[in-house]
Amino acid sequence: MEHHFTPTHYHNTLGPHEPVLRVQPGDTICTTTVDARGYDQHRQQITPRGNPQTGPFFIETAEPGDTLVLHLEHIFPNREYGWCGSHVAENIVDPAYVKYLPDAPLAEWKIDRDRWTATLTGPESKLGELTIPIEPMLGCFGVAPSRRQAISTATSGEYGGNTDYRGFVAGTTVYFPVFEPGALLFLGDGHAAQGCGEIVGSGIEISMDVRVTAHVRKGITIGWPRGEDSEWIFTVGCARPLDQCVQHATTEMLKWLQTDFGLDALGANLLMAQCVRYDLGNIYDPAYTMVCKLPKTVLPPRL
Repeated sequence: MEHHFTPTHYHNTLGPHEPVLRVQPGDTICTTTVDARGYDQHRQQITPRGNPQTGPFFIETAEPGDTLVLHLEHIFPNREYGWCGSHVAENIVDPAYVKYLPDAPLAEWKIDRDRWTATLTGPESKLGELTIPIEPMLGCFGVAPSRRQAISTATSGEYGGNTDYRGFVAGTTVYFPVFEPGALLFLGDGHAAQGCGEIVGSGIEISMDVRVTAHVRKGITIGWPRGEDSEWIFTVGCARPLDQCVQHATTEMLKWLQTDFGLDALGANLLMAQCVRYDLGNIYDPAYTMVCKLPKTVLPPRL
């Protein structure tokens, strides 16, 4: 069944909030998200800033210990204006260079939804006209965390949240551990484009039309978010310092190779040693994000 849902309120935490809609496994949800400052498709601020989330959606039969399977089918801007930060974060340049970072307002972008492009319209700089392709993604989404916590949408963890990984685009399937009955799915923080690391603290922030389909893997427990597209499987780790999120993502991949692809511990280690790739999700938020990837071409058949 396909559900068309129009949000009337939003959340700035992922937690055990009252569900806005209950759906069955296999159902599709069509809805909208606002941008990180709470602006909708009409460029009106309708909710406070801070990655406001649409939802939560209650997925029937999902229980703690299960895995939520989320197919990202459609993620696309529903307006023609986006914005982003204008200078890179102080924590990713040498301390002595911080004083040279520009003091600049938010940059504005014109989104051409027919041509799939974004053109920088301000602030003025010697860069001149810059047009780039858009790659619409969700920066912050996930499920309710464990222990009935309500955690700020500024950060991320085992439940997902503000991972800011540019691979969360349409055509990707995402796997989340379930901690609460119904999983309680949240969606938000659309980016028309974003570089690796989200180094200015934002992508091109914009409101989105979103369509996702949810399934439940009963009795299958995972530790951290996983995902796959036509070419890669990947695992997501979130923490600070950076080496800790690398550890989370790498450990989750080693486990996945053994449980789903039939490798023993030695085989999983040897395969990753030569074939692993890492993507930096973000190095700006309270918890950094690292993604551990393997190409599907090197994997044995899935069990």
